[in-house]
Amino acid sequence: MTASLVGTGTLARLAVRRDRVLLPVGILGITIFAVSSAKATLALYPTVASMDAGIKTIFASPSAVALYGPISDPTDPDALAVVKTTMFGAVLLAIFGYAVVRRHTRSEEEDGRFELVGAGVVGRRAPLTAAVAVATAAVLATCLLTGLGYAAIGMDVAGSLAAAAGWAATGLAFVGLAAVAAQLASTARGCAGLTMGALGVLFLLRAIADAGTGVPGWLGWVSPVGWTSKAEAFGADRSWVVFLGVGLLAVCLVAAFALLQRRDLGAGLLPARRGRANAGATLAGPVGLAWRLGRSSTIGWTVGMLVGGLVIGSLAKSAMDMFADPAIADLLRKMGGGVGLLSDVYLSTELGFIAIIAAAYGVTTVLRWRAEETQGHTELVLATADSRTRYAASHLLVALLGTAALVFALGLGTVLADASGGGTLGGAGRVLPAALIRLPAVWVCVGVAVAAIGWFPRWTAAIGWGALAFFLVVGEFGGVFGMPQWLMDLAPFTHVPRMPVEAFAWPPTIALTAVAAGLCIVGVLGFRRRDIG
Repeated sequence: MTASLVGTGTLARLAVRRDRVLLPVGILGITIFAVSSAKATLALYPTVASMDAGIKTIFASPSAVALYGPISDPTDPDALAVVKTTMFGAVLLAIFGYAVVRRHTRSEEEDGRFELVGAGVVGRRAPLTAAVAVATAAVLATCLLTGLGYAAIGMDVAGSLAAAAGWAATGLAFVGLAAVAAQLASTARGCAGLTMGALGVLFLLRAIADAGTGVPGWLGWVSPVGWTSKAEAFGADRSWVVFLGVGLLAVCLVAAFALLQRRDLGAGLLPARRGRANAGATLAGPVGLAWRLGRSSTIGWTVGMLVGGLVIGSLAKSAMDMFADPAIADLLRKMGGGVGLLSDVYLSTELGFIAIIAAAYGVTTVLRWRAEETQGHTELVLATADSRTRYAASHLLVALLGTAALVFALGLGTVLADASGGGTLGGAGRVLPAALIRLPAVWVCVGVAVAAIGWFPRWTAAIGWGALAFFLVVGEFGGVFGMPQWLMDLAPFTHVPRMPVEAFAWPPTIALTAVAAGLCIVGVLGFRRRDIG
């Protein structure tokens, strides 16, 4: 047993060294998001009356309960402050933990680095153990900082720690599930499919348990995603749920070790699906190849954005009832960037926030381009008649058109749900333009990642995700926290016309599009000039 773990510490330090930027960005990004949202929510409900009205209105909708989970204590403002980030933050943390495990297990194995590592004095189980250790530390650090952040803004300390424990339960569970998936799948993409598929199923199971009628109470305990809400932070304060996550992590780690002994290096227990004997016509060029590489991801993200739009539209009528409180209405207008009909302010605020997810998709698409390069696939493609410019433009085209599809799906889902609920938001003529006007700002985020891959390829992930996190906090919460205008102006989303609160304006739209185009051109030029790899 000891021999199989030789080198674990060295590999863990190497993983931390490689992720010296990504880990802090992920940890601080999730922490800042959660604490900022909690502080903004506390400001949104300044009085007991407004808090009661908000709770009754929001949680009267089964859609809201399915999305956010139940509130632990309807009389505690701290419980309301975290209700919107409890479930969403747990999902982000699960993805974060899984990504760290996959990056240092299946991805390393697929790239051939494990063979080099295995040639040294390294035990068979050391790489997996090191990856799980680093991911576990990252999850726990995120939870601890978030709990301390809640306490720092004046929230109850015991409840803050319970919220951190609930997050940790879900995060640790998915670290373990990712370790098992890395042994089952034969590719990094397959590992992603297994883990994300499990996350989707378990989230749905949790939603049914929370919002369904006549559903047995124990069903919510079956899903690790539901353990976050079962902690009942600022309510019953069940901090002990963290041990459920620790237990599942231990079981999964034992299972992963057993599976590891039963497979060959570079292979998975689930064989990869055989491809076609002959390539289709769409694979005759780099555009078809770029689309094929990102097709499944694009479809999945698009469906997710459609669901997000359905949620926005379905909650519109309930939101209008809640905003009858003058204090809530004033703060919503402040976040929406001006004055106008509350339905318009609600639409502008929600679409602006969810549209940032499309920017995240754009960053992941650019990172796929970078992954193709580090895995040696780019050199093979460029050995043909295709030029670097055409190759880069192909991946860029998929990123730009993919983000456009996501934003359109967001608007379409909002229109469909709103129409079925009485048309509170004014129909497609108001909703779709309000969604699509976000595209230039989304493309600026893509452009930042493209510029990074052209000139600072090793830092592409850190620059892409770091810029997006900065734009999110400054652009969406800057007005609430009273940030200086010059700082908020650095975020592209600040300059987007807040349709339909504001009228469409050509100057900022053209300027953002020009900035995005300039960044993309700079990135492609850098890609043409530098060495591949």
